[in-house]
Amino acid sequence: MTAGKRIGQLLPSLAVALSGVALMNVALASGAMAEDSGLQRLETTEAGRDWQAVGRLDVNGEGFCTGALIAPDLVLTAAHCLFDRDSRARIAPQTIEFLAGWRNGRASAYRSVRQAVIHPGYIYDGEISTDRVRNDIALLQLQRPIRNTTVTPFETDERPQKGARIGVVSYAHDRSEAPSLQDVCAVMSRQEGVLVMSCDVDYGSSGAPVFSFDGERPKIVSVVSAKAEVSGKQVALGSALAEELALLQSQLTGRRIGGQMPPGVGRVIVGERRQSTGAKFIKR
Repeated sequence: MTAGKRIGQLLPSLAVALSGVALMNVALASGAMAEDSGLQRLETTEAGRDWQAVGRLDVNGEGFCTGALIAPDLVLTAAHCLFDRDSRARIAPQTIEFLAGWRNGRASAYRSVRQAVIHPGYIYDGEISTDRVRNDIALLQLQRPIRNTTVTPFETDERPQKGARIGVVSYAHDRSEAPSLQDVCAVMSRQEGVLVMSCDVDYGSSGAPVFSFDGERPKIVSVVSAKAEVSGKQVALGSALAEELALLQSQLTGRRIGGQMPPGVGRVIVGERRQSTGAKFIKR
């Protein structure tokens, strides 16, 4: 199976029309979208210096997503990257490799994945819905922490308000050998925990970090889950993060908060298969 074909199978949510997400209330604000920056390819060491903690996630040697370090041994990405589209089974985490700062055949660090957890409310099967997009996050624990001084994990922050300036660093099928930065796009709407954004994403962008630039260093405020269309314009959809990320961290470590696991948290066994609901994706 070719890598190109596999990418399409790994990222089904990037190729669907999201009938389950209510986008009717999204105002396109065409003037704001016209001011979005283009993609800047981070091909040189200097251009990519601040983004070494964003990396390509090679999945089973056949496809890829995008991920970002939020701790020396933790990578944040999209949950649907951990499922096989054909079998709908969880992909063994040991077949996933994180290539930090991957650019033109070289990475700042190479790490295999030891274990992975997904949001307890995420279900791979079924029509795309606000619940699925909102919960489309996963944490990967690396076999060994990355202690390279040039690879600094990103902090996370609260999701931004409508109209906020954001940016995305991602790989994609047509830019698989070096990431691209879009440093100006916008939050068009926030609906039921889902961010609707004007950012430019494509196959391979799943799991890409969405950044806020309010502080001294960019902070991750969402993860790219899908793309959709609103009034003929392509938009990106981002998952919720703050409380959901806390759930994932509890799953991964088994830590109890106040003597109890947080509500809704149950440890996900690596390699566990989700039961099919029989629902189908709606393709564009």
